[in-house]
Amino acid sequence: MKKILFTTALALSIFSCKENKSRNTPIVENAVDNAESSVSGSIKSYRNENMIDKIYSELMKNDKKLKAFDNKLIESFEESRNVLAIYGQTLQKSESFYLDAHQQAASIKDSLLKQQIQKEIKISADQYDQKISKVKELIGKVNKSNDDINNLYTAFKIRKTLPEIEKYQNGHPLKTDSLETLINKQNQLVNELKNLK
Repeated sequence: MKKILFTTALALSIFSCKENKSRNTPIVENAVDNAESSVSGSIKSYRNENMIDKIYSELMKNDKKLKAFDNKLIESFEESRNVLAIYGQTLQKSESFYLDAHQQAASIKDSLLKQQIQKEIKISADQYDQKISKVKELIGKVNKSNDDINNLYTAFKIRKTLPEIEKYQNGHPLKTDSLETLINKQNQLVNELKNLK
């Protein structure tokens, strides 16, 4: 008997859900107003993308100064990356050499020879560190400037896109009608299920 009641209740729920689905579609579609903001197209087509970059990109399409400034920043980051790569390669080769020299010196069995060569490696490495101290300092400044530019640019993009998302929100106020109707229907279904015998 219990199996029959359960099967009947299950069939009723599935049937009710199918009916409600077809009847509720227009209500859900009207849950928000259909007003447009200047970037609402990019907001509507949102998938798993960065919303700030998507909206900002849309803003750049209509603002030549914004686009020119963005290009200037991109060029600056590319130039910085290229210059740092050149210095990085040279520094990396010297660092790799000293690392290899330490490892190979450690494998020397003659302890006096090992001590002597390790001392020579250290002297050479210390001299090289002195030679490149100014270069490393300047590389640090370039990296700091890149971080500062990136931070300011990120803050600028957020500030520039905040009004756009606010326009979208104001143009699409969420109404409660659909949710309230759904809750009422769910409550009716709960009551029906409680009264089933």
